[in-house]
Amino acid sequence: MSKLHVKKGDLVQVIAGKNKGAKGRVIATHPGDERVVVEGVNMITKHGKETHQGPRGAKTGGVQTMEGPIHVSNVKKLKDDKPADKKADEKKADETGEDS
Repeated sequence: MSKLHVKKGDLVQVIAGKNKGAKGRVIATHPGDERVVVEGVNMITKHGKETHQGPRGAKTGGVQTMEGPIHVSNVKKLKDDKPADKKADEKKADETGEDS
């Protein structure tokens, strides 16, 4: 198992493949396969059959569109606009000497 350069929630851009240039957030990572699922990228269609079995009753059938995994080497991490670390904000407040 290898370490990936992106993690769930990161903003990434696709740099290779049919969705080159697309930007989105990482929904899931599969380190064993070295693949990531990116929001709105590599859309695939799955055909499901309606079933009446299962723990919660009937499952509806039909065509579903969902994101498929792409190789991690085809994405690059982008800088995020929102602050990722709340501890850094707390540290700044402590340095200014303000009481909370």
